[in-house]
Amino acid sequence: MTINKLIFLFFLTLSSTLSQAEPVLIDQVVAIVDDDAIMASQLQQRVQNVRSQNRGANLPDDSVLKKQVLDRLIEESIQLQLAKRIGIRISDAQLNDSLQRIAAQNKMNLEQFRAAMEAEGIPFATAREQIETEMITSRLQRIRVGETIQITDQDVDYFLASEIGKMASAAEYRLGHILVSVPADASASDLQKAELKARALVARIRAGANFTDVAIGESDGRNALKGGDLGWRKEGQLPGIFATVVPTLAAGEVSDPIRSSSGYHLVAVLEKRGGNSQLITQYQVRHILVSPNELRSKDESETLINQLYQRLLQGADFAVLAKEFSDDPGSGSAGGDLGWVSPGAMVPEFDATLQQAQIGNISAPFETQFGWHILQVQAQRQSDIGKEMQRNQIRQLLYSRRFEEELPLWLRKIRTEAYVDIKEPA
Repeated sequence: MTINKLIFLFFLTLSSTLSQAEPVLIDQVVAIVDDDAIMASQLQQRVQNVRSQNRGANLPDDSVLKKQVLDRLIEESIQLQLAKRIGIRISDAQLNDSLQRIAAQNKMNLEQFRAAMEAEGIPFATAREQIETEMITSRLQRIRVGETIQITDQDVDYFLASEIGKMASAAEYRLGHILVSVPADASASDLQKAELKARALVARIRAGANFTDVAIGESDGRNALKGGDLGWRKEGQLPGIFATVVPTLAAGEVSDPIRSSSGYHLVAVLEKRGGNSQLITQYQVRHILVSPNELRSKDESETLINQLYQRLLQGADFAVLAKEFSDDPGSGSAGGDLGWVSPGAMVPEFDATLQQAQIGNISAPFETQFGWHILQVQAQRQSDIGKEMQRNQIRQLLYSRRFEEELPLWLRKIRTEAYVDIKEPA
């Protein structure tokens, strides 16, 4: 038999074998969504992820769960296609930062987070892709839904005037309590001794003694062994004998002795949050910035800032040098003046130098991401930003409420506008 005949017989046999084999289904489309297709393998992987992440939970049976997950995949697909059309992208750096934050929130590093995902049966690449999807859809929602929501000053005023608004915006105090008790049949001498002891304790605390330590050692109150800590109380929930005193105290301040039938009480505001009063120290500051550029290297910038520093120490006019040399276009023309600056408003290196500076003194040159700086604090003041903060918090609360109301309506709208064809399983 010739070689050609052998080859012919081989292919004839192979063709016969293949024609008799049963077809094997590798994957199939379960839904068409506009220009996208959702595959059975995607659906199965997502169902598996849901079951892995909710072990022990009372999940619905497979048919119901698959429908719920498919609806979610369709919703995601529509949003991802919309995001792509308007140019929303997540860079690798942004995605890696997000993954590291999620890992840190779970008290893990990135490698431990990867291992935890894979231990739950979720490939890290799948988890990474899902987080990227959530970042993209969240950004799309902020654009399409969030930018349509306007919270006016009148909205904030109405909320603050309502009963729920008054409760939400009320100040909260974490209280410390010390009791110097007297017997039920206390004599005038007993009362006098108790009052003298209470006043001595107040003097110790105001002189710098730790309130918690004093409470543990001296208080007759039920919370003495907890350092007198009464926990957080809303202004409307303050004990009657403290109700008029506590709102007058600053955080860290202790009251004068307060007399009751059980003895003399000292109350301290250990911490305070909320309310419409919050004092901060603001600084009137000016600076000179020297930044590296195409004509000046980093070393040359450092040399120049040190030269300017020496000239300032020798009496040169700060404003004149700022106008001539500062690379900050906003403040340079104003002699380096940044106005009144609040803590935390600047980059960390600037903020740290600012808060350590003495009024009138010129700081040594220091470096930030923007280049080299010299600053001078000209004055400082206490400013009450409580009302501003309170209104901003209420504005954010109202925005979040409105967003939660509008988001489902928008998702329903884009679903009805999309072409969705759900296929029957083979």
